[in-house]
Amino acid sequence: MTKQEVIQKVRETKILPLTNDLIFKKIFSKDECNSELKDLLEGILETKIQKVEVKNPELPKNILGEKLARLDIKAKINDKITLDIEMQTRDEYNLGNRSLVYLSKLISPQLMPGDEYKYLKKTISIWILNFNFFKTNTYHNIAHMRFDKIKKEEYVDMGYKEENGLVTENAEIHFIELPKFIEKKPGIKRKLDQWLWLLTRKEEKIKMAEKVNEEVKKAKTELEVMSMNPKEREEYEERELARWSYYSEMEAAKRVGKEEGKNENKKEIAKKMKEEGFEISTIEKITGLTREDIKVL
Repeated sequence: MTKQEVIQKVRETKILPLTNDLIFKKIFSKDECNSELKDLLEGILETKIQKVEVKNPELPKNILGEKLARLDIKAKINDKITLDIEMQTRDEYNLGNRSLVYLSKLISPQLMPGDEYKYLKKTISIWILNFNFFKTNTYHNIAHMRFDKIKKEEYVDMGYKEENGLVTENAEIHFIELPKFIEKKPGIKRKLDQWLWLLTRKEEKIKMAEKVNEEVKKAKTELEVMSMNPKEREEYEERELARWSYYSEMEAAKRVGKEEGKNENKKEIAKKMKEEGFEISTIEKITGLTREDIKVL
């Protein structure tokens, strides 16, 4: 997609999308939207939440000038659970490792040197993905640290009727893949599905969800108000262009790297052919290198 196509697409957008990380952060970090964030988290975690406190409501300085600044939402649930929500719109092929690193960064600050590990609180990382990544048959994957299946030759009968498969209950990662959700086409009975229809911008389903969930209705109203604000639309456009610029540069760098790799490979082949006594004209035809390049090898 060219820059002009990105601009055109952005300007034709009537209601700003929650899948844009800037819009997602702005909507769910507001104090007045705390009940909406709480309701969304209840849908994802399938548990009742008494209190949610956003720990990083502010936007990073110069966010619009940053090509890919991270716009996550860090929060604390019921004064106990540390949580992070991240919106991802593009597959960078490293999600598994990235999610592990981000989770560890949430866990490590909880304890100071000398603190006992029993004081470690549960940490949850939530990734909402606008692409499919995992080879699983569900749109909501929940990952824990689990033991592998016991090998028969290593089995020891310790008398446990039920074995605890978790290494720890204090680390949990959720991955929600929106394309899989759309393919599933669920109803609006579950709270999570009500919110995911809003995220995927399916108007008919959103109208149904609004009727049964006041928090979804409030969030949609917030989006509509934001969408009519010229300043908000301008910032959304700048964020989209910054992302386009970043990924365009990344793709260009990959192409250059591939070409350089191909060229080095050609030189290696030419060098071996030269050592084997092939004519330079033959090496030229096979590798595509110039006579001058081959002579200096």
